[in-house]
Amino acid sequence: MSGLIRLGWAAVSAGDDRRKVAWRLLREVVGNPGIRISNPCPRCGGDHGPVRIEGAAVTASVTYAGGWALVAVVPSHAGAVGVDAEPEDDERRERAGLAGVLGAGSATVRDWVRVEAALKADRRGLRVEPGTVRVTRGRGGGTDASAADMGAWHAHVPGHGGTIAGWDLAGPPGVFVSAAIARD
Repeated sequence: MSGLIRLGWAAVSAGDDRRKVAWRLLREVVGNPGIRISNPCPRCGGDHGPVRIEGAAVTASVTYAGGWALVAVVPSHAGAVGVDAEPEDDERRERAGLAGVLGAGSATVRDWVRVEAALKADRRGLRVEPGTVRVTRGRGGGTDASAADMGAWHAHVPGHGGTIAGWDLAGPPGVFVSAAIARD
């Protein structure tokens, strides 16, 4: 199933508009320079909501990590995709720690990117309390035990009635990447 996900990334240099970099990357990964891209927030209308693509039968998600813009794209029939990424090393995050961000106890950066990818695929994002999401390792709903399923996991997101399958993916050096697909 993770073979359905097309992942792309591009460096965002100082002074670059990271959204423009991501939109250009989306057009490249989709293979259609004429697609229309927007990401209105369902609550306030601001430009920080789930990515919408018009002009191609795909769903997409965008994230930023360190100096990178990352995009994930899947065919619409597969469901909604979510992607998240975080630098493996981040001094500010290390000082703050991750204890309590995903409920009681500690969490790892990998735990966080899995949860956020699932929440983005769910399309409600951080309107759902991240600490209520339960991620379980194992094949993310795939039908075979291929090498692509080695980093598979699945998530239970309260209020989402369908399956959210996820995978840890290879991305830019020094960056943890996870993507998820939610089916209704």
